[in-house]
Amino acid sequence: MLNSLVNAFKNRDVRKKLLFTLGMLIVVRVGSLLPIPGVDTEYMKTLLSGLQTGDTNFLNAFTGGSFEKMSLFALSITPYITSSIIMQLLTIAIPKLEEMQKEGEDGRKKIASITRYVTIGLALIDSIAMAIGFGRNGLIKDYQDMSTIHFATCIVLVVIALTAGSAVLMWIGERITENGVGNGISIVLLINIISGMPSDFATLYTQFVASQTLAKGITVAAIIIAIVIALVVLVVILQDAERRIPVQYSQKVAGKRLVGGGSTNIPLKVNTGGVMPIIFASSLMQFPVIIAQLFGKSYEWTKYLSQSYWCKIAMPKYSIGLLIYIVLVVLFAYFYTSITFNPLQIADNLKRAGGVIPGITPGRSTTEYLNNILNKIVFVGSVGLLIVALIPVMCTGFFGASVSFGGTSVIIIVGVVLETLKQIEAMQVNRNYKGFLSE
Repeated sequence: MLNSLVNAFKNRDVRKKLLFTLGMLIVVRVGSLLPIPGVDTEYMKTLLSGLQTGDTNFLNAFTGGSFEKMSLFALSITPYITSSIIMQLLTIAIPKLEEMQKEGEDGRKKIASITRYVTIGLALIDSIAMAIGFGRNGLIKDYQDMSTIHFATCIVLVVIALTAGSAVLMWIGERITENGVGNGISIVLLINIISGMPSDFATLYTQFVASQTLAKGITVAAIIIAIVIALVVLVVILQDAERRIPVQYSQKVAGKRLVGGGSTNIPLKVNTGGVMPIIFASSLMQFPVIIAQLFGKSYEWTKYLSQSYWCKIAMPKYSIGLLIYIVLVVLFAYFYTSITFNPLQIADNLKRAGGVIPGITPGRSTTEYLNNILNKIVFVGSVGLLIVALIPVMCTGFFGASVSFGGTSVIIIVGVVLETLKQIEAMQVNRNYKGFLSE
């Protein structure tokens, strides 16, 4: 990995892309520290410290601490992520969008444009809800002494700032994709998660290592490092694992010659849904918990849905929520795979191109074969996701560890880093080819 980065900086064009990306990420972190005028920056920190739910930590990690500070980038790119998910689902449900997706580059540009508008709409809704919901409870400074017009002006200012901040982050992500190393939105999310990790490790050190004797402290530190390394290795294996389906193409007569033929394979990733099943399941379970707590309500049922109560020896009954979570992750893994991979379409494309899977007849048999293989590897992938996601949850429940990043963050970090390195290596190869052709 280090050799790839060193070689990348030796290449002028790639170096420009890396430095551009670095500059944009500096802007992201500076914006995460800029307070919104008229907002009490300590209000959200005090409010979140009283909420006993893992999803607030999850949200704060995704925003790089901006949500807790209620800074310019408090919404982060979560509206864009939500918008992208909505558009993926609508593409399956609305024939017009499905046609756009099949139009190639022009269709993708149209969908990307619609996604931007949906992002702004979602950011506006989120910012209005936050500004009004929290404004009268202390988010707006000196709101009790304000006139109605002055208070309304402050609310509008907060809404504009939050919406604009989310739009700027979306723009930065797109510029990184076009002029930087690619994967702009993912890289913005990556830097937000990484920014909170030093404080998390400091918390782990204070909680488990500092109070121990030297020998015990070294042992505990070694265990923590081993768990983190094991998670990273498992995620790397999960991200790269794939089942390759062999395909044989028949030869065709073109004039007096035989053309075509040969063999290839269909790579089916074991983790076909990526981190999306975890995000879907977590969001679905934690949303009612956060809503109830933000409005000052405390119900017994919310403890079953909150990750902070799972795996606690003193309160085993709340771990029933963990079983619901496991079922949801598996279901969403199958659901997300079904909307991103179509065995029927693959089988039809193979049949038209003259390709067959050895031992399987073209058409319906190929579709059934791909479905059977896909069902098996999706289950394996969802189990791997659950292992990665539940190790931090179990550590929190059994040992009381409290950190903002968890299995989901590790999956995102490793996945984005691996994909970015592949992009950088591809740029270097492309540059070498261009240099060779120019000579």
